[in-house]
Amino acid sequence: MSEDLQVTERHDIYPTIDPKPHFTEQSYAGKVVLITGASKGIGESIATFYAKAGASLVIAARSQATLDAVQKTIGVLTEVLAVPTDVTETNAIEHLLNATISKFGKLDIVIANAGKADPWDKPFTEKDPNEWWKTVEVNIRGLYNIAHYALPHLDKTEGYFVNISSAAANSRTPFASAYCVSKHAGLRLNEFIAMEHPKVKAFSVHPGSIKTDTSMLNPSWEAYMVDTLQLPAATLLAITSGKYNWLANTFFSSNWDLGEVEKKYKDKITSGGFLVSQLNLP
Repeated sequence: MSEDLQVTERHDIYPTIDPKPHFTEQSYAGKVVLITGASKGIGESIATFYAKAGASLVIAARSQATLDAVQKTIGVLTEVLAVPTDVTETNAIEHLLNATISKFGKLDIVIANAGKADPWDKPFTEKDPNEWWKTVEVNIRGLYNIAHYALPHLDKTEGYFVNISSAAANSRTPFASAYCVSKHAGLRLNEFIAMEHPKVKAFSVHPGSIKTDTSMLNPSWEAYMVDTLQLPAATLLAITSGKYNWLANTFFSSNWDLGEVEKKYKDKITSGGFLVSQLNLP
């Protein structure tokens, strides 16, 4: 992963990613967007923005009740299919994709947002090993499962696969090994998606530091949770619009001013090996 970019740090919607033109022009009309972890927080915000932009939505999460609540809210904007899904279960993901294609006939964008964190309070040797592995399972097996079943459909539409990652993927935070290891593994999986499915534009995106139920498992970090739920939603509308395909197959932070990244770093990014966590052999 390359050094920090020298760009303005953003914490809310800014002019470059203003979603209003997408809403007004219904620029995602005719597109089918599948979002996991869509029943609250970041996932719900992302779903709402795509719905406002005209996309048809497939929303997935474990809880039927919370999915129903989201469907009721955004169902007034667009057609929404809600499918209760545990991303760690391959049969459940296969059913989710079958239901998507049966309903809409295709798939254009996948936002893999389902994830898990745990309290960062003690060494992993002092934690329940089953809980440690559960975090890893949700964050990497869940990501793999949705990629496995969705990518063949995205190949057909030359669509987008977005892994909601974390700045923790590039850090070594004490007591957060399960989260950091699993999120880092997601970056490497993104490279295989790029190599094996070159028609698909794959992104690993840090959504920002946002106060959610998951992030508040570590309340000592609350002072850093200063970003809005709208920041990642608007960022994703921008990067899956087609305008920023040059940024595909990289890690990107919603906090980075996208316009400044384009102006200062586009040539470096498109030349390869920048904003990518990879092994460079001599």
